[in-house]
Order: sequence, then structure tokens, then C-alpha cells
Amino acid sequence: MRHLEQPREMAGGVEPPLYYQGARPTATAPAPSVVLLERFPPRVVPATWAMTRRSAQQLAIRLAAAPFTAASASLQQDRRRGLDLVLAWLGQQPGDSWQERWIASGADAEGNGAWRELPARWASSVGQGPTNAEHAWLMIGRGMLLLICGDVIRPSLGWLVTPGTARNLSAEIARTRDPEGFASLAAVGQADVVNAHTLQLALRRVATILAAKGGLVSDIRVGDCLELLRIADDLQANKAATSPYFYQLLRSTGVLDGGAPPTARALKTQGQLACEQLIDRYDIQCGPVRDLLVDYLKERQPAIDYATLHKLSYTLARLFWRDLELHHPGIDSLQLPAEVATGWKQRIATKTTRTRTADGTSLVEVAAPRINAVDHMMMVRAFYLDLTQWATDDPARWGPWVAPCPIRDTDVAQHKKARSRRKSRMDQRTRERLPILPVLVAAVDTERKATSERLHAARATDPGRLFTTGNVTLRRAKTTHASVGRIWAEDPTSSRRRDLGHEEHQAFWTWAAVEVLRHTGVRVEELTELSHHSFINYKLPTTGELIPLLQIAPSKTDTERLVVISPELADVLSAVICRIRDDDGAVPLVVAYDYHERVWNPPMPLLFQRRYAGEHRPIGGPAVRGLLNDALAGTGLTDNHGKPLRFVPHDFRRLFITDAVMNGMPPHIAQLVAGHRDIGVTMGYKAIYPEEAINAHRAFIARRRSLRPAEEYRTPTDEEWDEFLGHFQRRKLSLGTCGRSYNTPCIHEHACIRCPLLRPDPAHRGRLVEICDNLAVRIDEAQRHGWIGEVDGLNVSLAAAKHKLAQMDDITTRRHTIVPLGLPRLGDLTGRTTTTDPLHSGNEPS
Repeated sequence: MRHLEQPREMAGGVEPPLYYQGARPTATAPAPSVVLLERFPPRVVPATWAMTRRSAQQLAIRLAAAPFTAASASLQQDRRRGLDLVLAWLGQQPGDSWQERWIASGADAEGNGAWRELPARWASSVGQGPTNAEHAWLMIGRGMLLLICGDVIRPSLGWLVTPGTARNLSAEIARTRDPEGFASLAAVGQADVVNAHTLQLALRRVATILAAKGGLVSDIRVGDCLELLRIADDLQANKAATSPYFYQLLRSTGVLDGGAPPTARALKTQGQLACEQLIDRYDIQCGPVRDLLVDYLKERQPAIDYATLHKLSYTLARLFWRDLELHHPGIDSLQLPAEVATGWKQRIATKTTRTRTADGTSLVEVAAPRINAVDHMMMVRAFYLDLTQWATDDPARWGPWVAPCPIRDTDVAQHKKARSRRKSRMDQRTRERLPILPVLVAAVDTERKATSERLHAARATDPGRLFTTGNVTLRRAKTTHASVGRIWAEDPTSSRRRDLGHEEHQAFWTWAAVEVLRHTGVRVEELTELSHHSFINYKLPTTGELIPLLQIAPSKTDTERLVVISPELADVLSAVICRIRDDDGAVPLVVAYDYHERVWNPPMPLLFQRRYAGEHRPIGGPAVRGLLNDALAGTGLTDNHGKPLRFVPHDFRRLFITDAVMNGMPPHIAQLVAGHRDIGVTMGYKAIYPEEAINAHRAFIARRRSLRPAEEYRTPTDEEWDEFLGHFQRRKLSLGTCGRSYNTPCIHEHACIRCPLLRPDPAHRGRLVEICDNLAVRIDEAQRHGWIGEVDGLNVSLAAAKHKLAQMDDITTRRHTIVPLGLPRLGDLTGRTTTTDPLHSGNEPS
């Protein structure tokens, strides 16, 4: 299965190559095999042993007797002649043993195949051996096989794994060296129902170790396997030649002790790196800064997980300091000039990606914005601020490195904007995928059923015959090699071969992943960690009803939680358990690799697992993503831009929360189900739809209307409408307009000059001036006659009239005043613009 068998660098959740994203392997960051070889050293071949010190006559007698006798007399004679020839040639080499003479001859360094030229040339020069060169090479090889099986010579592993090694080496080693050990290995391999070629290759690798190290199968150690795998990786281009299944055989039979890695995949994982190794991946030139970064990581390490530590080292060492060294050679201080800090912030805002051209012939580098650039800048800001704070406690260590932080408060404001833009992108992504989710669910379910029907029909069909399922007609393919557990079919028209078992596996696990993700809203790492132990029954104290619960193991927030299993989810989980159970009904234990923490978890009965290469392997997060990509490619769905639609496992989490809250689940309950520490995160996952806002607003209006008198919302009559329009006509006055509300009486007894609701009209200023003059005359008359009470009332009216007159003048002034906007004009040849704004003086740049 292409996606279930994950890529080599990510097999079983293995860490990507050490030198990804610009890092280079260094002496402080050794390869995984080197690290394990230090923990599990291989056996050292001794300088001499009993068989290699025997004389040629003793060897001729020993290797001519059982169990080294051949099946036929002619083959036995040919072996004897080859043995005499090789021993005679080695006898001409310096050394006290046959092993020392073998090394001194240089044949081991020549590699298998080419070494035969050395004894053949010597035999020709002395007139020994057959004259036919091809027969001579064959005879020399048969003689060498006897010496290896008899433990007289132990060639190096590099010599044994090069092309040209006798293919019957494993059979001869098994027959002459350790029949019982190889028989037990073969029995385990046959019980695993693996490909016959894979089993034979595994036995051949075990024989290779015995040939190079000596001893029996029970003497093999983990270091021997590691050394063989490392050499095979260096010398072999064929992936089958580097198959680690032989390790699985040795561990299954109990040859390797309990301290051995639980799976062969563990032999190729780096594991957690020390802080020095994390920093030294990036070849930092300034030694003091390198030591500072190492100490900073060590200080932060106890409070953060390894994934955060790994990302922090990448940001500080690669994106920050190494980038400064590349653009400013010789830099050795954290106090960055303004232009250096600005240049770095501009560079980190973009990244260079390689994309293939439209014709697919070449790769081009394209600059694209870095979405999480602000997050990286916040890590650098925290680095500077931590140094400043720690300097108060340990000034001798941290004080010399205290410097102004290049990330200003204005850059921090960008972090809030970036989070808002991210929320907008995620909401749009959710709105785009929620309507399509039923289409995807139906598509994966249909494909699951169709592939299952094809597989069952093919199994019931004899090889070479046609069979039809649905609208597809195929021919059961004939296989000429051992293909255990695989059902091949081919298209009758195009003869294209299809692995129906692979297709059925792909379809089933795609369906299972989609169903579990959409019904639970779990993270992808939580999905892959679901086990048979995750099922819990809760009994209601009131009714005694049993409620099935799914226990979600702590992941991101280290918080354990329970999710109610719906009937639909129960059907999916039942199908998964029925599929992975052994013949005895138990769920097999598998060992999974946590590719965030770079550690191997203990064996667990995981639900998402399958059998591959003779062992039960977990289905990791990268494999789930691959399954989703393949499923969407088959549906032909596109996004709003017409590009192929893409789902990631986390999309189902957002869809689950959005759908739950929109259908009435309280947000604080959704927070507990999703496993969020902050309810704001939960609401951030929820995408608000326009129709949802419209419906909520309409409901609010309806509730508000229900609180007001119903007669206010009846249809007005013609008389009422005329009365409403007449109100605006009756508000017109000689000095302006009355601003009182509709259907309200005048509370100032029509003393309009004194009323603040009078909106004066500058067009009637002359009439208001006459009123002011008349009031002044009346005040003089009242004063002459001694009407003191009349004088006070007339003075109030005159003051109000003058105030209205001032309002008229103010309105007139605003209407006729031109406000300069300071529009720019074409500047001089220097490109600077000037302004006519009176707030600016001279030709000051705007």
C-alpha cells in the first residue's frame, strides 16, 4: 500500500532527514545508525580462531566430510578442486592463518566478483586449474563457499553484500552451520505469510552475518544487524536488498534480547538530539553565539516539549543567526544596527520554494510569503527578552549578551493582525468545505464498497478469467512468482495491472479515517493513538443505561478527555476492530513512533494498524494525509478558484466544532469535547456564516418587536399617512424650521425665538434683524413707563434673538468657507512632493 507504507524518510512516523530545510549533517549530529552502533556495538571478528589455523591437509579432510558433502559426485569433485586451488593461492600470501592470508591478498578489498580474478590469474601463471576461464571462476567460487561455510575465512560484510555473492550461501550456511536455527527462522517467516522472496532474502542476510562474524544464529547481536543495514544502505541501490525483515525474524524467535529496539524501523530513527546537536546542524561560525544558543536551549528545555525545542532551535539558529551570518559575514553581536534588523525582517517575511514548470521539465525557484513569519519573530523577541530578564539573576552569564530587541512594538501589532488574517483564512476554508463534506463522505463509502466487491469477485475467479463488478470488467492476472496475500487483476483493453488488495486497503482506511475524524473532531495524532483500551462504558445512575465513551489520550494540551460514541461511530469502530483482530480474536500490539517527540511508544493495541512485511505497523499521520489526498483526487472536487480541493485532518476538527455549535451545542461543552484549554480557541475554530448572522439579527428584531405595542406595527391609513406628511409642512416657520418630534405638542407655547429646537434659516436673517430692532424699541418704551416686569421678559427674548442671529451667521460662514485640504503637487526633480497646506511651512516634504 503506497500511502500506508509511508515514505522512507517518514516510515512509521520517522523524523525527516536531519539536513532538511537547509541544515547540513555534521560530526555532532551523526546518522541514526551511528548513534545506535554506539549503544549496540557489533561483534568484533577476532584475529584468529581454531578453524583458520588448521593446515591445508586438515581442511581438505574436514570439508570433504559431512555436512559439507555435495548432493552429487561431480559437484563434490568440483568443490574439492576449487578448494585446493583457493588454498594453494592463499598459501602464497603472507600470514600465519588463512584469515590473515585472505586479508593480505587484497581479495576482500576487491569486493565479491572481482576478487576471483586474483586466484584465476595466479592459477593461469602456474599452470593449475582448468583452462576454461568461465569454469575456473565457477570452481573458485565453489571452493570459497566451502571455506566460508566451514568458518575458515570470514569475509567482511561489505564483501558479502556486494553483487555476485553465491545465491546458495544461505542454504549452505543453514545446512552446514546451524540447521535448527534457520529452521526456526523459516517457520516464523511462513507463519507471517510474507512473500517468499522476502523470506529468502532475510535468511540470506542472517547467513551473511554468520559468514562474517562466525558462530550460530543464537550468537547474533543487535549491533551485527545494524552494521549490516548500514553497509547495505551504502552499497545497494535496490530497496529490497536493504529490507530489515531479517531483524524482525531474529527478534520474533527470541535471538535478540529484550533490550533490542522493538522494531526494525527503530534502527533508522534519529531519536532526540541534544541541544548541542540541534544547534550544530546549521554550521554557525561565531563560537560565542553558538554557545549562547546552546545554553539558551538548555535553560528552556525543562519547561517545553521536544517538538517546541526543535522548532526553537530552527528559528534561532537557522532563520535568525545563520541568516545574519550569511548576509553579514563576521557578525558577532546581538546588538543589531537598524538597517541589519530591517533587512532580516524583510527576508524572513518571504521564503523560496521550488515548483515544477507547467510542462514538468524543470524546477524554478519562486518567492512566496512566509505565513508564520510573525511567529518566528516572536520567538526571537522572546529570546532577547529572556536574556534581559535572566541577566538580573545571573549577570555574569547572560549580562554580556543583553541588547535592544530588534522586534519592536509595531512588529508585535503585526502578530495580532496575522492572527486575524489566519482566522479569516480558516473560516473561509471551513465555509468552503462544510457543504462538500457530505459529498466526500459518500464518495469514500462508495469506493470502500466497490473495492471490497472487486476483491471478493477476484478471489472467487480463477486466474486468467474475466469477472465483472458494477460497471468494471477485469481479468484475474496470472502470477509467475510468489505473491502472498495479493490479488492482481488487469484491464482487458489496456492490460494495466491493478493490485486489488491494495485498492481495498486504501479505500477502507480512508473511509475509517474520514468517519472517525468527522464524528469526533480529534487531532490526527489522537486518531493514530486510539487503541482497544480507549473504550469505556459509563452507567447512568438514574436509569442504569450504559453509555459507550471513547477515551482520547493526552496529546497537545496533555489533557485526557472522553467523547460519547454515537451509533454511526460505533459501526465504524466495530468494522475496524473486526478487520485488525488476529485469529485468536485479540488486537495485535504495535509499536508506534512519536514523530513530534522522536521517541518510540510502548506496544499498544492501536486501532489504526495493518500488517506489512511480516509485522503489524501503525498507520501514522502522514499516511492519513496521503489517503485523504488520494480520495479527493478521485472525486474531482475543486475549490472557489477552480483548483483541486484539499482536505487535511485538522479541517475535520474545525468542521466538527462549527457544526456542533451551530446545531445548539453550548460553546463551553464544545470546548470540553474538543480538549481546548481556552474557550476562545474553541470559538476561533467556529466559522460564523452570513446566513447565521442574518437569522440571529432577524430573531433579535422579532424579540424587540414583541416587547412593543402591536398597534405600532399595523398598516397606517390614508388619513394617518396624510397627517404624518402634514406634520413636516406644519414645522415650517418664518425664521426657519421646528425640530420637534412627530406627533408631539409644542412645550414652549410657540415662543420660537426662545426655543432651542428652532433651526434658523440664514435666508430670513433680515426678518430676524427687524425683530431684534423691534425688541430694542419695546425695551426702551417699557423702561420709560416703568414696566420693569416687561423689561425682563423682553431682554430674554432679545438675547435669544441675538443667539439665533449668531447661529445664522455661523451657518453662512461654514457654507461659504473653503477648507484647504493640502493636496500634493508635483515636486522638483528630486522626486519630493510639497504641499500647500498652511500647517506646513515652506517646501517641507509631506
